[in-house]
Amino acid sequence: MSTTLSTDVLVIGGGATGCGVAWDASLRGLDVVLVDRGDLAEGTSGRFHGLVHSGGRYAVKDPKAAEECIGENRILRRIAADCIEDTGGFFVTTPWDDPEYADRFKAGCAATGVDCEEIDLAAALREEPRINPSISRVFRVPDANIDVWKTVWALARGAQDHGARVLPYHAAVAIHREGDRVTGARVRGARTGEEIDIEARVTVNASGAWAGRVAELAGIEGVRILPGRGIMIAMNHRLVNTCVNRCQMPTDGDIIVPIRTVCVIGTTDEHTEDPDDHTVFQSEVDAMLDDGEKLVPGFREARALRVWTGVRPLFEDAKAGNTETRDVTRAHALLDHEQRDGVTGFVTITGGKLTTFRLMAEDTVDAVCRQLGQERACSTRTEPLPGSENGEPYRLGERLERKEQHLSDAQLICECEMVNRGKLEDAIRRRATTNLDDIRRLLRLGMGPCQGGFCIYRATGILHGLDGLSAEQANEALRHFLQERWKGVWPILYGDQLRQARLDDWIFQGVLGVGHPPSSELDRSAT
Repeated sequence: MSTTLSTDVLVIGGGATGCGVAWDASLRGLDVVLVDRGDLAEGTSGRFHGLVHSGGRYAVKDPKAAEECIGENRILRRIAADCIEDTGGFFVTTPWDDPEYADRFKAGCAATGVDCEEIDLAAALREEPRINPSISRVFRVPDANIDVWKTVWALARGAQDHGARVLPYHAAVAIHREGDRVTGARVRGARTGEEIDIEARVTVNASGAWAGRVAELAGIEGVRILPGRGIMIAMNHRLVNTCVNRCQMPTDGDIIVPIRTVCVIGTTDEHTEDPDDHTVFQSEVDAMLDDGEKLVPGFREARALRVWTGVRPLFEDAKAGNTETRDVTRAHALLDHEQRDGVTGFVTITGGKLTTFRLMAEDTVDAVCRQLGQERACSTRTEPLPGSENGEPYRLGERLERKEQHLSDAQLICECEMVNRGKLEDAIRRRATTNLDDIRRLLRLGMGPCQGGFCIYRATGILHGLDGLSAEQANEALRHFLQERWKGVWPILYGDQLRQARLDDWIFQGVLGVGHPPSSELDRSAT
C-alpha cells in the first residue's frame, strides 16, 4: 500500500531550475514537494563547466539568450554571492578566429546590454600571462564562476525552511490524470522501492533533458527535447584566473573557466537521442586538448585531471524539424499545457542556461499561480539564498584560511578540498546517506588531484563507524565511488595523471584489496 501526500505544487526535477521553482513557490507561500530520481543536481546542472554567463557568448547569435544571461548575472551576484567567484571574463581574438567578428561581437554586446570593454593587449597579458601572446584583440565582460552544488542545496534548504518537502532519489513513474487535468504523480523511492502518490494542484515538469519523457507520462506529445551532449575537461590547476573565451561564433573547445582550484575547458555539442548518454570519445578529448593550445600555449603539457559529459536540454518546436543542436536557442521554453494542450494542472519548463535558472523559475511559478487563480508576487530578485545574506562573494583560498585558524582542532580527511572530520560527519548525518558520491557533491570530497586516492578510504571508515554499516555495505560504498571516479579519469590517462592513477591503484588494489575485501562473516570468525 502506497503512502499519499498532498501539496499545492509538485516539482519533478531537482536541478537548478527545479530547486529554483521550489524556492520561488515556497517564498510565495505555496506548499511544495520536490522529487528527483537521483541526488539533487546529479543531472545536467551538476555536469557543466561552472560559468556564470555574461551573455557575451550569445550576443551575436542568440540575442534573447544574451539579454537573459546578463540580467540574471547581475541578480545572482546579489542573491547567491557566497556561491559565485567574480573572476571576470575575456573574449580574445586568436590567429584562428575571423578578425571581423570582433566588431560584430562589440556591437552585439552593446545591443543586448552586455557590459563590454575593449582593453589593451599588454594589459590583458599582464593579467593573464599564459594566454596566447598572438591574440589581436581582447574584450572584458562580467563572466564569473559558480559552485552549482552549493547553489542547488542552498535553494533546497531555503525551500525547506519555508515548509517544502524535498525528496531526492524518488523517480516519477506515473503522472495522474482525471480527464483533461493532471492531479499529481506516483514516485518510487530508489533506495526502498516504496511508492508514494502525491496529489498536487499543479505539477511542474522541470526535468530538463528528460522533460519530453515526463510529459509523455502525462499523455502529452510534442514536447521535443534535442539533447546536446558535450564533454568538459578539468585541468589540475588554474592556468588562467579569468574566464577566457575565443571571440568567435560558439563552437567546441572555445572557453576555459577557472573554478575553485582547477580550470575547465569546454565544450563539445553533439546531438544524442538519449539524455543519459555519457559517452566520451578519445577523438573529442584530443580535439579539446588541441583547442586548449590555441588559448593557452602548453595546454597539452598541463595535467588533465578528469573528463565528464553533460547533456543540454534544448527545446525545439516539434514542427521545426531541426536537429542541429548548435542552432537551437539557449533561451528557455515555458509550456503552459492548459494553453498549449488543453490539459490543466501541468507546466513544463526546459531549455535555458544555469545562469538563468532564477528567471526560469519566476516565469514558471507565475504560470502556476495563473493556473491556481492566485496572484502572488515573486521575491527571488532580492531575497538572498541561505549563506549569501551578507552579499560577500566567494574568494579562492577562503576555505584554507578558515582551516588555518583551527589547525589542531579537527582531523583533516581530504587535504585537497580542506574537508575535516567534523564537517564530513555532519554532512553524513544531515544527508542520511551511505552514498559517498552524495557527500562529494555536498563537500567536494575526493575532487582534488588524487580523485579520492588519499581521502576516500578514510571517509569510508568514518561512514562505516557512524551509520553502523556492515563491512559489505561499506566496501560497496567505496567501490561505487571509485568506479564513478574511474569513469572520468580513464579517457585522460597520460603524464602525471597516469602516474596518479597507478598510485591510486596500488593503494586500493595492492594495499587495501578493494577487489577482494573481507566480509563481515570473515571478520567475526577471526575474532
